[in-house]
Amino acid sequence: MTAPSTARVNGIDISYSVAGSGPLVVMVMGTGSPGRVWKANQEPALVKAGYTVVTFDNRGIAPSSECAEGFSLDDMVADTAALIEYLDRGPAIVVGTSLGARITQELALARPDVVKAAVLIATYGRNTPLQEAISAGERALYDNKIKLPPEYEAAITAHLNLSPHTLDDDRSARDWLDIIGFSPQAITPGVRAQLELHHKESDRLSAYRNITRPTLVVGFADDRTLPPKLAREVAEAIPGAEYVQIERAGHFGYLEQPAEVNRVLVDFCGRFRD
Repeated sequence: MTAPSTARVNGIDISYSVAGSGPLVVMVMGTGSPGRVWKANQEPALVKAGYTVVTFDNRGIAPSSECAEGFSLDDMVADTAALIEYLDRGPAIVVGTSLGARITQELALARPDVVKAAVLIATYGRNTPLQEAISAGERALYDNKIKLPPEYEAAITAHLNLSPHTLDDDRSARDWLDIIGFSPQAITPGVRAQLELHHKESDRLSAYRNITRPTLVVGFADDRTLPPKLAREVAEAIPGAEYVQIERAGHFGYLEQPAEVNRVLVDFCGRFRD
């Protein structure tokens, strides 16, 4: 494993890390989260399986350029493509979750030359009224300088992102509340710029019929933030895409059920080693 490096690509700085050796896997994180989240479970599993794994901080997440003045989803797609080109090891298997999955599927559509295969975790191709309402609320909290009490913020985060099976166990629920409380998600100007993307997104399902890269879509059965029906819609739109649903998992399913997520990832990536 190497220390984080910085690449000047697409007119901005992207902080990235490289681990392992073998075929290239590039991992794209979701709204407000740094790339190091992948290091807890998915990066070690893929490195052990014989892959070079690159994680990075999307624009909006320091120490990458925050670009607080605003940016588009197309900008984030272009960042990912430029990073793969900068690494000069592509095409890559690209794995994304939530907003990172949206970036990944748009990348597979716009730049299939840099994508060997795509894994879309907890993804979506259109906004729902509930998504729009939650996103509007998050933006309003920041814009009005409202800070939720830490205990309440941890509880809401757990409720939206974890499975009821996790939260029904009092000890498990307390452990997760402690974890979330110790590492709360800070809404910085760059994260606020990411949140604005959810306000501007459109229905892209029909466009995804033109994706040609091999694709695996992973849904989480208990995902309240992006219900699995949304992931199924994406899988149904992409020709030949596979869909796998992981049980007893919420939006943070890659943290709640890491062994199963890792098994699915390693199995799929193994088809594209050559």
